[in-house]
Amino acid sequence: MIYTINPDNPQKRLIKKVCDILDEGGIIAYPTDTFYGIGCDLYNKKAIELIYRLKKRPLSKPFSIVCDSLKEISRYAIVSNYAYKTMKSLLPGPYTFILEGTKLVPKIMLTKRKTVGIRVPDNRICLAIVKTLGRPIISTSAGYDSPQEIYEKYRPHINAVVDGGIIKGEPSSVISLIEKIPVVIREGKGDVSRFY
Repeated sequence: MIYTINPDNPQKRLIKKVCDILDEGGIIAYPTDTFYGIGCDLYNKKAIELIYRLKKRPLSKPFSIVCDSLKEISRYAIVSNYAYKTMKSLLPGPYTFILEGTKLVPKIMLTKRKTVGIRVPDNRICLAIVKTLGRPIISTSAGYDSPQEIYEKYRPHINAVVDGGIIKGEPSSVISLIEKIPVVIREGKGDVSRFY
């Protein structure tokens, strides 16, 4: 099933349909500000395990999670004043921040060091899905730029593709804010010059 959603003004009715799929344990492909992501409800272990298998990814390398706001981030991660100020100036945007996870984050989504990668993408469709669902979704790259290609590749395994147009995939910049000094783990789409 492909849902074509307006990237500037996402139709509430269609966003609700996508959220119903997530609520029922489904897996979706959806647009972000960096690439098309594949995801599911943060609290659906079965769906998360299926995505690990789809991506042939070891369980020791958790996916990021997508929140809709800084306020929501602070429920799922321990945010220092410094981390808050840093994220406030850059989000929503093409960044993944590594923070210490709270007890609300399922074990399957934490690294051995109990950290979690968190995103607030600058994409209205993606944010509308998370806001309407009322909890984060997980995020891993679909590996294709067009919704049609994603549909053809993953059709037997995913329940919906949210079409927000073609997105030339480029990874987010990854910054660890666990220590007092930020550490750039990956330079991607987001400008990281302020961290050097």
